[in-house]
Amino acid sequence: MTRKARILLVDDHPLVREWLANLINQQADLEVCGEAESAPTALKLIAAINPEIAIVDISMEGGSGLELIKNLQAHHPNVMVIVLSMHDEALYAERALRAGARGYIMKREATKRVLQAIRSVLNGELCLSDKMAMVMAEKFVHGRPGTTGSVIEKLSDRELEVFQLLGRGCNTRQIANELHVGFKTVQAFCARIKEKLNFADGPELLREAVRWHDRQQEQ
Repeated sequence: MTRKARILLVDDHPLVREWLANLINQQADLEVCGEAESAPTALKLIAAINPEIAIVDISMEGGSGLELIKNLQAHHPNVMVIVLSMHDEALYAERALRAGARGYIMKREATKRVLQAIRSVLNGELCLSDKMAMVMAEKFVHGRPGTTGSVIEKLSDRELEVFQLLGRGCNTRQIANELHVGFKTVQAFCARIKEKLNFADGPELLREAVRWHDRQQEQ
């Protein structure tokens, strides 16, 4: 019997995990070996089940997908990561690849795209949409920005996470708990976000974070 590639699913939406598990377990060469709804749970599972691939969402309860990818790269470099997210690849794909991911897929893409990505990564290839691959190539070959021009791109990964959580309605204390950092650290992130995005004060930061989050949800 041919050995199946083992895949860990990391997503805080049970229906997404169920859909992925059903899709993957129907394949003769693939199997889901575990599921996690948060980054801490995923880290505990990985040491025990030793998957080849982890399919990870960017936004999860109890931690950040980007931070999880960085942790996997540091402590479990043999685990290949594919990001499956609702968030726009123009903003997150390059960040995910810098963190150590091998692919980025939007959740709205066709089912067969997920299977293609898994097999491409197992073959040692990167998996990005044609559009994003062209953007990355332009940036690498010509030194051009190759970006959407969004001011949000000025933010670091951590600053973007804070901005996203503000948009979801979290207060400073809740963000500190979510990201496992201190209250003053979150305040410092907020100050840097205001400076980078030229927001006048805290209320403007909150308004713009909510507007940005709502636009992301509509995509």
